[in-house]
Parts: sequence; structure tokens; C-alpha cells
Amino acid sequence: MPMNESIDPFDPGMTPLLAAAELQDHLMTVTNDLERLQRLLDDAGEALSLHFYSASNHVNGLIQSSGEQASNANPILKKVMEDIAGAITALQFQDMATQLIAHTSQRLRNCADQLARDTFGDDEDGESVVELAPLRPNPVTQDEMDAGSIELF
Repeated sequence: MPMNESIDPFDPGMTPLLAAAELQDHLMTVTNDLERLQRLLDDAGEALSLHFYSASNHVNGLIQSSGEQASNANPILKKVMEDIAGAITALQFQDMATQLIAHTSQRLRNCADQLARDTFGDDEDGESVVELAPLRPNPVTQDEMDAGSIELF
């Protein structure tokens, strides 16, 4: 069968062994995709952090050079500070997304490992290793982000 042709593991005519192998392949593919997404989010979060700290330092420099009272009256500086607060919210989103991806990857890996162990058993290298599933059902309970008052450092 060609490599790009997919097998349906839920096809009633498929042998249980072949279905389990195909399902395990799908689980591992999804896990690898999540890990790739994790790396993309990490890169974006790092870039966002760098720009946030740079902008924060520039604004703090402007505030110090213009005096505290002048900066409180300057609507442009106030807007910049609001934009920086929005960047903090985005960083919090990136952190929550990272936790969810890691949690989901761990759960999928556990399913794939259990499926392989239960279907194929141990091999000549010894006992099959099954990565532990996360103990908690969900690492992040928040499902939305709102910008609030945030003190910059």
C-alpha cells in the first residue's frame, strides 16, 4: 500500500492487530504535530517577550526623561502602557497554551504506549514502557484572557 494512503482503523474488516497499529500511528502523528506546535508557540512567546521587555524599557526611559507628572498627562505614553499590558496578556495565553499542549501530548503518548503494550506486548529489549498519564484532567481551568490592571516592572 502506498505511504500516503491512509488506513481506517475503524474499518470493520480490518484485523484488530492492524487496526491497533494504525491507531497507534495516528496517535503518534498527532503527538508529533502537537510537539511541533509547541516549538512554534515557544518561538513566538520568546519573540513576544523580547519585544515586550524592549518596549517596556523604552517607555520607562521616556517616563524617566520627561518626569513622572509629564508622563501621566501624556496620552500617547498611556496608550503605549495599555499596549504593553496587552502583550502581558498574550504572554499569559502562550503559557496556558503551552501547558495544555504538554498535557494533551502526555495523554496521547500514554494512550499510544498502552495500545502498543496491550496489543504487541513486550519485545526482545524487555518490558514495554508506558509514559504516565497526567494525574489532573486539565492543567488550565481558564478558557479566556482579559486584560486587567497590570503593574509593569
